[in-house]
Amino acid sequence: MAKLDNVDRGILHELQLDARNRSAQQIADKVDVSASTVRNRIEQLEATGVIEGYHPKIDYETANLPLQVLFVCTAPPTERTEMVDKILDVRGVVDVRETLTGRRNLYVEAVGTGTSDTARITDALHEVGLTIESSAILRQRRVQPFNHFFYTDPYDSEQDTEEE
Repeated sequence: MAKLDNVDRGILHELQLDARNRSAQQIADKVDVSASTVRNRIEQLEATGVIEGYHPKIDYETANLPLQVLFVCTAPPTERTEMVDKILDVRGVVDVRETLTGRRNLYVEAVGTGTSDTARITDALHEVGLTIESSAILRQRRVQPFNHFFYTDPYDSEQDTEEE
């Protein structure tokens, strides 16, 4: 687990707001360090796996995939990880989330153009061995950046904000 200081937290927050259009200098101005520090910190955050990647937000309806479906599924806990890899290979599946619960432990989001896609994806999920507990057509998804990076860690006796 990486130990983040306020500079790292500020950089992560700024990247979540709009990574594509934020320059190192703009981020540096917000977190009160140099642009080179921001670049170095981003490199470190990527190397340690804190930042896993940069992904576009896609409007599937505009991309001619107007049907978004959320499947709530149950997978045997001992097989869940292997099943996720198979689920991600199903055409139309765009997101799989695992939970720690015994039942209803996989949330699978899929997109398509109509009911034939939904039926195909449903069949594929059954073939993998999942039990579909429920499904719902999604209307809208809203995501916001986590904005609580600036907490005071009671176990952190020093606040490291020096430039590198």
